[in-house]
Amino acid sequence: MNKTKVLEAVNSLPDEFSLEEIIERLIILEKIEKGMQQVRQGQVVTTAEAKKHLQKWLR
Repeated sequence: MNKTKVLEAVNSLPDEFSLEEIIERLIILEKIEKGMQQVRQGQVVTTAEAKKHLQKWLR
């Protein structure tokens, strides 16, 4: 994450906000960024693979 993205997140909030709101927003941005990086690196699973994993967990 870079300063520009953090400032954009802060600037998109209303004038009054809680600390929890900004922390939550930054965590979400970080997770999205991490997911996009994983996609670029090919660290993904197909829908079929995901369904196979879910079947094991939902038994």
